[in-house]
Amino acid sequence: MSQFNAPAYDIERPTGQCAFTGRTLEPDEQYIAALVEDGDNLKRLDICQQAWDEGKRPDDLFSYWKATVPQPQEKKKLFVDDAVLMNLLERLADADQPQRIAFRFVLTLIMMRKKLLRYDKTDKRTIDAPEGQQIEEEWWVLTPKLDLSKGPLGKWDDSRKLEVLDPHLDEEGTRAVTDQLSQILQAEL
Repeated sequence: MSQFNAPAYDIERPTGQCAFTGRTLEPDEQYIAALVEDGDNLKRLDICQQAWDEGKRPDDLFSYWKATVPQPQEKKKLFVDDAVLMNLLERLADADQPQRIAFRFVLTLIMMRKKLLRYDKTDKRTIDAPEGQQIEEEWWVLTPKLDLSKGPLGKWDDSRKLEVLDPHLDEEGTRAVTDQLSQILQAEL
């Protein structure tokens, strides 16, 4: 499905400045990293904790997480908060744009690899497509962990199910979306 190999989101790296005050963020300072919808793209903004606490929020806020400005010589952290990943996955549940569907699918694969989601089965659904055609979709049914803070050792939340559309990405499409996730979350996934 070539539609899922659309151009990657162009997510900016942290600027080191608060998007509201323009103040330079200092090493070890906590701030809020936010993703905002900008047309069909996601844009990253950094907001100092003071501005955030004063209720300053960007328009079209999609998701956010707390981050800390690293020391200048500090090695980049490779750990991403599992709650942030789950929040992104859930917020993309109603996505209908091919890039976001692919993004959500790769995020699901990452969470499965971390043993935070369990694959249960695949449901096949037929939908009406333009020009009177019908397309068969495959939806993965997954069970999340009850408490993400316990990591892979926690219990499964069998009362809750997540459904994720399999966009049938090729290797190149999967790599492009994984690169997007790495840019957004500043982690090597």
